[in-house]
Amino acid sequence: MASLRVRAEQSAGWHQRRMEHVTARLGQPRSFYLIVAFAAFWTGLNLSALRLGVRPFDPPPFVWLQGIVGLGALLMTSVILITQNRRSAEAEQRAQLDLQVNLLAEQKVAKLISLLEELRRDIPIVRDRVDQVAEAMERPVDARAVLTALQGAIEPQSLQR
Repeated sequence: MASLRVRAEQSAGWHQRRMEHVTARLGQPRSFYLIVAFAAFWTGLNLSALRLGVRPFDPPPFVWLQGIVGLGALLMTSVILITQNRRSAEAEQRAQLDLQVNLLAEQKVAKLISLLEELRRDIPIVRDRVDQVAEAMERPVDARAVLTALQGAIEPQSLQR
């Protein structure tokens, strides 16, 4: 897992790493407070100018502030989506690896159960009996059958939405 993470970090370009750095900075409480402070300062400065009889640079309804906030939101959304897309691809790769490891472990467990059942049948001091659960567990899971069952369960749910 560590080597996958290192490889993913190495494959990310300079721009991608920069976007992830920006996303990490934006995701801190300090960023929220700075944005609120900026908006409060901007609004306060313009309202104070009105009270002092000076022409404000952005009178209410603060069109310039709305434009700056809208542009900031657009840029933040883009940066977050760029970071999220790469993280989603990494998560998908990890999920595939988990699935492969789980299928391999399941095959090994099925083989162990098969060997234990064979050993139980061959040892004369152990009473030989039919164990239907063990017989079912001896057979490895058919990954295609599981996938088909999952798709069958998912499709009706997506149609209901």
